[in-house]
Amino acid sequence: MNQKWITVIRLVSVHGKNAHTLIGNIIGNHCKELPGGHNVRLFATTFDNGKQFKPSKALIVTKLSRLEFEQQRQPNLSRNELEKNIRHRGSDYDVMLNFHTIHKEFERKIAQCFNKFGVEVKLVNRLIITKEHIKWADILVPVGGDGTFLMTAGRASVFNPTVTKTPLVGFNSDPLRSEGRLMLPKKYSYDPEEAIRRIVKGDFKWVHRSRIRVTLFGQNGTVPQATDLHENSFQCPVEPTGAESLSELDSKKYKTSKMFMVPYLALNEVFIGETLSARVSYLQMAVDGNETFTKTKSSGLCVSTGTGSTSWLTSTNRLSVKNVKTLLEIIESKNGSLHNVNPSSVCKEYNDRLVFPPDDPRLCYSIREQICVGVWPNPKGFESIGFAKTILIKSRCLDASLVLDGSISYPFNDGAKVLLEVQPDDSLLTISID
Repeated sequence: MNQKWITVIRLVSVHGKNAHTLIGNIIGNHCKELPGGHNVRLFATTFDNGKQFKPSKALIVTKLSRLEFEQQRQPNLSRNELEKNIRHRGSDYDVMLNFHTIHKEFERKIAQCFNKFGVEVKLVNRLIITKEHIKWADILVPVGGDGTFLMTAGRASVFNPTVTKTPLVGFNSDPLRSEGRLMLPKKYSYDPEEAIRRIVKGDFKWVHRSRIRVTLFGQNGTVPQATDLHENSFQCPVEPTGAESLSELDSKKYKTSKMFMVPYLALNEVFIGETLSARVSYLQMAVDGNETFTKTKSSGLCVSTGTGSTSWLTSTNRLSVKNVKTLLEIIESKNGSLHNVNPSSVCKEYNDRLVFPPDDPRLCYSIREQICVGVWPNPKGFESIGFAKTILIKSRCLDASLVLDGSISYPFNDGAKVLLEVQPDDSLLTISID
């Protein structure tokens, strides 16, 4: 928790796309550590602050409403036939149609606001976003909820994996039902024109969100086939590339001759576990270059960024007020009076400490429902939750998956290995207002 690191080294905008090369020559490509234990956070962008950013083309990435999803599942049905089918099974078609209309009207409102400030707009559904769409845009604008934001960021990491980043800023299209933590504050859902005015005028702050780079080993030269879970197992939009041969040193280190760099970057988390949730997940872990693996049995492993720490990581590890109250009663019965301690306050502080900054270069791993028979409370020298710069994981599972941001899934079965790490160049450039 007290690790020292330099948050940002930014390059002046005049260097443009050559900025990363210039800084790399100054520091050295392999210089990840500075004297005193400091980490270098290297962000090369073509604009150093909001004032220098002048968007002229905005790509609005729209969510897939429940009604659109139903149409995708049954493309041969007319709208009337689809309505009859939905009502027949007992679902509320009127509610589906109402929320679909709300989302579509909000998308049009966002487009109109950008047009008002002279910004050209294209709308594209997140299902059919392409490399050409990403290249065209000066700014990516996911409209919907956190799922749409994550999918847009994932596609951007594949289609535009350059140092010059295309910024993202998201709008929550349904603030009454959705929290939308990755989106702008809810007040801008009611007044999007003010948010867009500030974006166009440069009245905002940049936020660099760390993402997880995933490298798979031990696939024997076979490229694993990805599945897109978010869109009902539709084919992933990126064609897989071949496995690469490792150097002699790395082959010895990872005990395999081939590696495959996953083309997607995880903004929230990477989850690894058996596909059948009732089956125990057998995994071996080594953190920060440790050559000794620790065996774990659990309900799966969640490795989170600072951005994702408000999501699955917190849900897995948070305490309820009732839990805290019970603990305080036990402590009081053994050590005296604790009448002045407020359980709600203790609970909030504990849960707040699970969250860490989105630009933090560390990963937080959490072993879910760890089986600790004979090694209670944790395997020797290894906590069930902790921070690390790199995490190497070996599978001993029968039918497991490695899932990025709850969307892109790769098979991860017995013998496969994966390295999870954060690289400064992989950070996502986003906009923050207020």
